[in-house]
Amino acid sequence: MRAWLQHHRLSLAQTAARLAGSPFATTLNVLAIGVALALPFGGYCLLANLESLSRKVSVDPQLTVFLARDAAKVDVAAVETRLKGARGVRAVRFVSRDAALADLGRAGLEEVIASLPQNPLPDAFVVTLSASDPMLADRLELDFKSLPKVAYVQADSAWVRRLDALLRLGRTGVVLLSGLLGIALVAVTFNTIRLQILTQRDEIELCRLIGATHAYIRRPFFYLGSLLGLLGGLAALGIVATGLAILNRDLGALTQLYGADLRLSLPGPREMGVVLGSAAALGWLGAHLSVSRHLLGRGRK
Repeated sequence: MRAWLQHHRLSLAQTAARLAGSPFATTLNVLAIGVALALPFGGYCLLANLESLSRKVSVDPQLTVFLARDAAKVDVAAVETRLKGARGVRAVRFVSRDAALADLGRAGLEEVIASLPQNPLPDAFVVTLSASDPMLADRLELDFKSLPKVAYVQADSAWVRRLDALLRLGRTGVVLLSGLLGIALVAVTFNTIRLQILTQRDEIELCRLIGATHAYIRRPFFYLGSLLGLLGGLAALGIVATGLAILNRDLGALTQLYGADLRLSLPGPREMGVVLGSAAALGWLGAHLSVSRHLLGRGRK
């Protein structure tokens, strides 16, 4: 057991020394892996920030029911009764045309309102739903449109559903991109290990002649692939952090114009640990495939 652990330590130290001995080639390989990982990880960071922002925006599921201009008080009362009696409705609030016009005036449109010959706004009901259920909102929207003296029904939280759909599409895109670039990472590691096997061909043959096992010979290559993946993962974190810092600089200037404070941030330590672990695992996989193809296969011949 002690000899096994000692060889692991020796293999790790030799691998680190070999990487340090060729800094230019190591840097290029690490950058290639880092860029491949930074693209999906950066997309994940942007999606995570958008999801966090969408959760902070408190939007009650609501429908706005606009009445026809010729709706009388009896019609308004009848529509209100139907709205309050509908299943899935939590609250109903009536907004008269005069109140809506006053709200516009308080929003700084006094001059525009003063120039109007008459109030163009209709009476309306703001209907708050009991649950944030898109199917419920769609059903009630169709039901309310069929009511007498109802001119139009607007889903005020429809943009939330559109945002959710876009986020789902983005997550699917990140998964596909991660898979494709993960294959690229394996390919880079595969080729790097193949070149190392060719470079150390004489040393490998000598180890076989003195009775070295397959596990003894291939172990340094596994460490090499894992270390390349790990260093590439660290490079990806650095690339994404730098990119977010640059975006935050311009984003801060933009959000100040709207009186907001929005900053993009990296995910937590768990997510970054997953990135590093996945990078090391993909590097190990590339090394395993290369060793199986170019080292063990050659040994069997």
